Amino acid sequence: MKISIILHANCVEQGQTIDEMCAYAVKWGYDGIEFRSKRTGGDETRDNYLDAIARARDRHGLREVCFGSPGPNLMQPDAGARQRATDEYAAFLRTAASRLGVKAVNTFAGQLLNPAPHAPLTDSALHGSAIATEAHYAWAAEGFRQLGPVAEELGLRLALETQRGYLHDTPASALKLVNLIGHAHVGINLDCVCISGQPNPPSVPEILAMLAGHIYYVHLRNICRLASREALRVGLGDGEINHRLLLRLLLRQGYAGPLCIESPRSGDREWFARQDIAYLRTVLAEIDSAAPEAMTNPARPRG
Repeated sequence: MKISIILHANCVEQGQTIDEMCAYAVKWGYDGIEFRSKRTGGDETRDNYLDAIARARDRHGLREVCFGSPGPNLMQPDAGARQRATDEYAAFLRTAASRLGVKAVNTFAGQLLNPAPHAPLTDSALHGSAIATEAHYAWAAEGFRQLGPVAEELGLRLALETQRGYLHDTPASALKLVNLIGHAHVGINLDCVCISGQPNPPSVPEILAMLAGHIYYVHLRNICRLASREALRVGLGDGEINHRLLLRLLLRQGYAGPLCIESPRSGDREWFARQDIAYLRTVLAEIDSAAPEAMTNPARPRG
């Protein structure tokens, strides 16, 4: 079993340079990095940014480069603005694929936030698909119907993240959008932590059964949720998301895409990145060694 393990840029965004990011990722045993599609601040051009990544990748022998947020903002009511966003994103994909051989892109359709004043950003029931209209789905589908053929031409796959504050925040809304788009190169990036914060979230087996065949990318992180529903960010193996179960069921479905480790918690993220990959590699090795038995006598999924 060879699954690529990707380091999310947020594990090394505490003052590290692009060169240091790539050096650390290789040293710690990661196959690649998910960079932002653009960096905030300064007047850096897209070409300069991608050139810096290419130089660092080649210098340190990083095998894979992925990209993440931001995606095209397709939640704008103005059709011309949505088309410009789609065209600009298509141009980015072409450049990233030609310079860096990108195969996996974590993407978004633009934030969909409640316009009511003081609506808490942490309340998933007030944003994203909870306030979406059919027009929002139509706008997003229109843009990604154009981007799907671009991705196919470039040999890459686009994965819409189940991220809070976006149209595709829940398994059901993400699946609805992917079905509306109807292109084989546009699927879903599964983030179970974001889903767990939704009202009445489905279990891990229920999520995987619902999204089977549509998961192209996976983000991995973990939390412990208190009785107050406040979420404490913890290590990959220390929280309420059972990643052993998640990975076992994913691999049973034939998943072969990247696994991206995130570390949104504060503190020494360089240390967290090393802890989390050690846990993930251990779990993957144990699942792999048990695979023949699991296939002949599969256990009934629980949790």
